[in-house]
Amino acid sequence: MQLYLNLHLFSIILDFQKIAMHLQKITLVNFKNFESQTFDFQEKINCFVGNNGVGKTNVLDAIYYLSFAKSYFNSVATQNIRHSEDFFMIEGDYKIKEKSDNVVCSLKRGNKKVVKRNGKVYEKFSDHIGYLPLVIISPADRDLITDGSDIRRKFIDNVISQSDNKYLQTVIKYNKVLVQRNSLLKYFALNRTYDALNLKVYDEQLATYGSVIYKKRSAFLDEFIPIFKNRYKAISNSSEHVDLVYKTQLKDINFLELFEQNVERDRILQYTSAGTHKDDLTFEIDGYPIKKFGSQGQQKSYLIALKLAQFDFINKQSNVKPILLLDDIFDKLDDLRVTQLVNLVNNEEFGQLFISDTHKDRTEEVVKKTKQPYKIFQL
Repeated sequence: MQLYLNLHLFSIILDFQKIAMHLQKITLVNFKNFESQTFDFQEKINCFVGNNGVGKTNVLDAIYYLSFAKSYFNSVATQNIRHSEDFFMIEGDYKIKEKSDNVVCSLKRGNKKVVKRNGKVYEKFSDHIGYLPLVIISPADRDLITDGSDIRRKFIDNVISQSDNKYLQTVIKYNKVLVQRNSLLKYFALNRTYDALNLKVYDEQLATYGSVIYKKRSAFLDEFIPIFKNRYKAISNSSEHVDLVYKTQLKDINFLELFEQNVERDRILQYTSAGTHKDDLTFEIDGYPIKKFGSQGQQKSYLIALKLAQFDFINKQSNVKPILLLDDIFDKLDDLRVTQLVNLVNNEEFGQLFISDTHKDRTEEVVKKTKQPYKIFQL
C-alpha cells in the first residue's frame, strides 16, 4: 500500500514561551562499541551516518540514556558495557535556557548504576525522569504492535511520567506492593496456609495506588487518542479509521471487589491475576487488530503517528522543548515521506533533532533543504 504524508506530517507547533533546551556535548567511555568518544553538537540538527554496525544507533541510545537512566534497546544494564571492560560512562552537557547542566550516567560491574546532575547523585532515578524530555522514533517501536501488553503499558507510563512525576512514583509503589502480594501468595501455597487479613493489607494498598493509575491512564488516553487519530490521518491521507482501545478490568468494578472475585484463582496461580498491571491497549484499524489485519505500510504509519502524538503530548505538558531522536527512519520512508519529513525541522520553534542514517548523501540532501544549522558525523 502506497502511503502519503501530507505537508503537516511532522509540523509540530511549539509554544513560543517554552524553554529552549539542547545537548551541547556528549562523552562516551566504554559504552557499547565506543572506547572513548566525544561529540560536540549543533543546536538544531545532528546526523550520524555510516554503515550498519558502526555505532550510529548507540549514540542515540546514549542520548536516550541521559534522559531516562536506561537504554532504549537493552534492558540489561551490564550489557551496555564495552566488551572486556569493567564500566561505562556517559556524560552530557546541556544548555537549558541560559543555564548549563551536566548529567552523568555510569555503571561498574558489581556496583549499582549512578546518575548525577551537576555533581549531585540522584537517590532515586525516577526523580530525573521528565527533566530532559525526549522522544525516540525507531524501527524497534514495532514491539508495541508485536509484543505483549507490558510493552504498551510501559509506553503509556513513559508518556505520562515525563510530565507527572507523582504518577511515576505511584506506579513504582504499586509494583512494589504487587511483588509483595505475589510473594505472600507463593508463601501460602508453599506452606499450605492462608491468611485473608494479611492478604487484605496488600489488597488495600494496591487498590489505593491502582485507582490513581487507572484514573490517570483514562484521562491521558481521553486526551491522547484524538491527537493520535489526527496524526494518523495526516500520515496516511486515507479514510481508514484507526483507534486505541483501553483494555482494563476496572471499568465496571472497583479494585477490592476485583481482588475478592479473583482471590481463589490467585491462590491457585500463586500470583495476582487482576489489577492495573493487566491493562492493555488494543491497536485497531477499521475495527480490527492492526497486528493481524494491518499491512506493513499501515503498521508503519500507525507507529509513526503514535510516536508523533507522544511528542505532541509531552511537548504540550512540558515547559521545555523535547529532544527528538530519529533512528534509521529514512530507510523506512519513501521519497515523498522523506521530503515531507523536512517540514518537521523547518518550524523555527522546533527543538533539537538527532538522526541516524546509512547514506550520507541522502541525509545531507534532506537536511540542507531545512535551511537550518546542521552537523554531520561520519562514523
